[in-house]
Amino acid sequence: MSKLKEINDLIIDSKLSGEISTKEISDGHHTFGELYHHRIILFCTLCNLFPDISWKSRKHFDEENDPMFEGDFIAGINTPDGIASYHIKLKYWDLFHISEIERAPQYDFYSSDDVLERVLSLTNNNRD
Repeated sequence: MSKLKEINDLIIDSKLSGEISTKEISDGHHTFGELYHHRIILFCTLCNLFPDISWKSRKHFDEENDPMFEGDFIAGINTPDGIASYHIKLKYWDLFHISEIERAPQYDFYSSDDVLERVLSLTNNNRD
């Protein structure tokens, strides 16, 4: 077993047993909690800068077969290359000054790498 797998397994086991909060794990500079908070604030700012193509919803497209995570909502932006979205804790709802929609658009199985490419497409198409 690789050292990385051992470490990841230890983290998962410790999280599930309640011994640790993964939010407190650090690389020596930042904790996961800090990095996720930064991601939320940056994505919120991006959505608020593009309110005409951004949205938020408390429900997934197919709420019956894919219910929303407890205490979360989904926020997204419709980029030229497709939707980029994140699940976000409800405590951040009021920071997103964008339209609320009844249900999020249908998920097209994009990856986290796709989200980055889609967000970058906003700048690529604005460089005239």
